[in-house]
Amino acid sequence: MELICPAGTPAALRAAVDAGADAVYCGFRDETNARNFPGLNFSPEELKAGISYAHNHGVRVLVAINTFARAGSLDVWERAVDAATDAGADALIVADVGVLDYAVRHHPYQRLHLSVQAAASNPDAIDYYVKAFGVRRVVLPRVLSVPEIAAITREVNCETEVFVFGGLCVMEEGRCSLSSYATGESPNMNGVCSPASHVHYREQDGQLISRLGAFTVNKFAAGEPVGYPTLCKGRFQTEHGAGYLFEDPVSLDATSMLPDLRKAGVTALKIEGRQRGRAYIERVVRSFRQILAGLESDFASPSGDLVALTEGQSTTAGAYRKSWR
Repeated sequence: MELICPAGTPAALRAAVDAGADAVYCGFRDETNARNFPGLNFSPEELKAGISYAHNHGVRVLVAINTFARAGSLDVWERAVDAATDAGADALIVADVGVLDYAVRHHPYQRLHLSVQAAASNPDAIDYYVKAFGVRRVVLPRVLSVPEIAAITREVNCETEVFVFGGLCVMEEGRCSLSSYATGESPNMNGVCSPASHVHYREQDGQLISRLGAFTVNKFAAGEPVGYPTLCKGRFQTEHGAGYLFEDPVSLDATSMLPDLRKAGVTALKIEGRQRGRAYIERVVRSFRQILAGLESDFASPSGDLVALTEGQSTTAGAYRKSWR
């Protein structure tokens, strides 16, 4: 199984390559990618240099152009497709059908992957993208159990890729409107959930209060770990008390599921974390490289202790087990 690793900056790309990634995914410094945060992502020139570095080390680069184009502004996404193809991208990760159509018509030999943002979670949906646009791989949403992934992989005529570590969203990708409601900026179109320009912190009565737009998301006691304010991981007061209503601040860690994912026929394993620094990238990639080497030799290689790098210092297997059933 391929190991697909995140790169939010040129330095992170080099770190992922040096740590043993099979492929690296990244995006441009604009609204065409779903991690459009200040200080992250690539200019066209930086992408060319990064692809050259990766290719010199036998590593592929996948470019995420995975937000949904705004009506009347498709040219922004079209320029991103042109620039990524010209830079030598090994594949484009796309969600929008208009962007896919443009890529097929203008760059017919460019390999296309379907982004998780498209939320294609059944064989019929995936088959549409394969037949209509020649998609070669689908990144499956993080709402499927391993048996469901295996059933889909058996039926579809393309490769499947799944997330195995990093940030976990309670919503089906590409369908969340919580951040849009609070800030007016859509993670699916503007490329950023909880944009930094709408995040505020203040101290009050010995507590640190985090807010997103006009909404108080959390209150932290002195010394308590402070998370980035997203509404789905907010702590709210109800008649039953205060707590995390939608999702605990927790990260996905599917290391224990890797043998099952291999049996399910999965082609590629994806690490989330384009917002994270080089130390995170290097440590997580090296750990997964070691685990995968153990799988290939049928030797149970112990996983590194990655809990310290997770959100809330806590992990879950998420929907892969669906233990609540």
